[in-house]
Amino acid sequence: MKFDVITLTDEEIDKLTAVQMQLLRTAQKNKNELIHKYGQELALFKKLVYTDDMQKSSLLAQKQAELEAELNYQIEIIVEQLEYGLALNEPFIPDDFGNEKVGYIVDYSLSYTERYKIVLDYYLSIKDPSERMSLYSNDAVAKNYLSSYYSTLYDVLYTYSK
Repeated sequence: MKFDVITLTDEEIDKLTAVQMQLLRTAQKNKNELIHKYGQELALFKKLVYTDDMQKSSLLAQKQAELEAELNYQIEIIVEQLEYGLALNEPFIPDDFGNEKVGYIVDYSLSYTERYKIVLDYYLSIKDPSERMSLYSNDAVAKNYLSSYYSTLYDVLYTYSK
């Protein structure tokens, strides 16, 4: 997959963790889908303009400018979320309110299997099996984030700890 959602060198991409790489892939996929949707909407509008014999009208240029502005706005949101997410790859640290921040990205727009993979990759990056199991057992965010996948991941992590 070619990554053009943000500018990264090959060396920077190689240094990304599994969680960060998943964020990058998701952001790129979302950007590509937006561009595809923009192209479809513009093509449909162009057909309507030509069907109504209004080629000389400024409607097409106005619609194109409107769609481009919306596309750029949506891409800016994706980039901002990606940059924020890439900066979040930290271990458990209580914030000022006593809530735990987790070392993986919590994005409820992802499917449960994508969430599972992100959390699995994060916990497998912890080398000490007893520390891994202790952290996972006390991870209230993961219980909520993974729902029924939580116990499945517990079993998998437990297997890796043997």
